[in-house]
Amino acid sequence: MSDQNIKKNVREFYDRVGWQMVSGEIYQNAEYEDLRPVSSAYIHKCHLRINRHLAPKGDFLLDAGSGPVQYPEYLTYSAGYQARVCMDISIVAMQEAAKRLGEKGRYVVADIAHLPFKSDAFDGIVSLHTIHHVSMEDKIPAYEELYRVLKPGRKMAIVNGWTNAPLMVRLKPFMNSMKRFHNWWLRKVMKQAPAEPEPKEQAVQVQAVEEASEKEVAQKNGPAGTYVQKLTAEWLTDALAEKMPFDILVWRSVNVAFLRSVIYPGWGGKFWLKVIYGLEEIFPRWLGRIGQYPLVVVSKPATKI
Repeated sequence: MSDQNIKKNVREFYDRVGWQMVSGEIYQNAEYEDLRPVSSAYIHKCHLRINRHLAPKGDFLLDAGSGPVQYPEYLTYSAGYQARVCMDISIVAMQEAAKRLGEKGRYVVADIAHLPFKSDAFDGIVSLHTIHHVSMEDKIPAYEELYRVLKPGRKMAIVNGWTNAPLMVRLKPFMNSMKRFHNWWLRKVMKQAPAEPEPKEQAVQVQAVEEASEKEVAQKNGPAGTYVQKLTAEWLTDALAEKMPFDILVWRSVNVAFLRSVIYPGWGGKFWLKVIYGLEEIFPRWLGRIGQYPLVVVSKPATKI
């Protein structure tokens, strides 16, 4: 697929599907996240990790690939800034972002690999789950463009996912076993429940639960219907080594398939997520490289006088 076709594919997906409301205030794109209450505290804290690496205040924060700024935690990134510049390839994303930010936002439809901003323009930059939607030939130009428009002495925070994250590859057999065990447990509970349906109806009900679970996990592994090309830690390290100072930390070590397969309410789900978050805090660089979602923090040196 050519670069132009990739951009067209991504833009049309988010205009027509990704940023359309499907339930209340929930966008279709949120189907790729685990919004269950059992996971909410963990996901909330992971979102807030971004704030550690941005200047707490400034004139302009660039949100590159902002979408509609869909989660409440995202709003905290620009709380101390004069304005948040939302940039996205999707016009629908900008229309939705304007509903949340109003006059505090500035809205630009643009390509992350060809930014229409002057150099050294932004006091902070954040880009979440965006660069994996650009072609391989544009991935490093996207990093270079973000670096160009960042003010000296400031930082930017970039989140994407790794291809075949080593931790997730190692955990896949455990995830499958937990999923099978949970399905067995559902059958057992249904058989023991009072006023249970007739056996045939019961079997249909169990099968429906299993199929729904499988579908949810499959959907949340990554956006369906649009272009996604992720990287490896080794590739990105080699590509950026001579171009800019950066550090790879953890944003979130486990993916949604793991959460849906392993973490359940009533099975100590919240406790185990506290354990996972604690390990991420102790080993941020290690889990940033082997876990699913790295947080790439780029620092632009202050201008020498």
